[in-house]
Amino acid sequence: MYCRINPTVPVLDRYFNGQDIKTDFRLGREALAVLLDLLGQEKVQHHGWGATFETLVFLFWLAIAVTSKCPVWDNKVDLILSYLKVIHLPKTPEDLVAVTNGFAGLARHRAFGKAAGAIDGCHVRIKPPSGPDGHCYRNGKLFSSIILQAVCDHQGRFLDTYVGWPGSVHDSRVLRHSPLYRSLYPPPGHFILADGGYPCLQHPLPLITPYKRPVRGVGAQRFNWHHSRARSIIERAFGMMKTRFRAIFLQALEVHHTFVPHVITACAILHNICLGADDIMAPEEEPEDDVEEDEGGDGLEAVSCAPWRDQLSAEVSALEEAPPDHQYIQASNIIEKLFLFI
Repeated sequence: MYCRINPTVPVLDRYFNGQDIKTDFRLGREALAVLLDLLGQEKVQHHGWGATFETLVFLFWLAIAVTSKCPVWDNKVDLILSYLKVIHLPKTPEDLVAVTNGFAGLARHRAFGKAAGAIDGCHVRIKPPSGPDGHCYRNGKLFSSIILQAVCDHQGRFLDTYVGWPGSVHDSRVLRHSPLYRSLYPPPGHFILADGGYPCLQHPLPLITPYKRPVRGVGAQRFNWHHSRARSIIERAFGMMKTRFRAIFLQALEVHHTFVPHVITACAILHNICLGADDIMAPEEEPEDDVEEDEGGDGLEAVSCAPWRDQLSAEVSALEEAPPDHQYIQASNIIEKLFLFI
């Protein structure tokens, strides 16, 4: 072997001597063992390092997001994207039932027992691309980004990801151009929860969004409260991933912008592996983004889901599972007062 482990490097010393590695590699030992087992299909070593050492180097790169890279990064990212099929929709009816029951539990109401996922978009900071198209990556908060659209289950595990659109593009447009928009998921009678940045749709993709502000009526306020409790799991999923890979998500990623989608997808895959190994990193509190509510458009055929939402809202009001009405009214009054100061 032309490459040997330097015993003076603290990071490697901590790993090979059984010490805590989460700070340096962002994965605990159990999650790392799962990852190495999944990557056991790799037979050819290109660097003389061995699969374990090469994986550690790659994870350390993700942990510190250094700007330089060598073939090991491309090789390891390609392996993760090619072999690790851990981002997938529910495979069996039993899996789907577990997801829908989970969302009913999050919402604290069985009217949400047909929710099959929660969707949202996440802006990943990047180094501004040079050239005439660079301005397209500048989002509404005036920094350059690439958009990650994701659907998660009730535990925050990603079921579907779609990444690559420039930051200036609205979430609803990204959705309409994603494979999910014309897919066969979720099954008939089920829906995906989304915030007000998306259209309320029944076809081609059933999306249930909250009632737009200002919300009028106790029934609509009650519905939005339960909806928010269930939908916010996607924000928590993003928060867990951002906290784990702080160097990737909390500063501008300086790799070439065409390579960013591969890095982000690899992070999403590692996020799912960590959840499966019960390696959970609590998200740090972040201020919620202001949601630019969808106004429709893009010229694509779509059927509104507003009648279905009204039906669900009536079901929420009819069933005695909700907190007392005054809690909704009080919360609504507080929100309305806050808007006076914005």
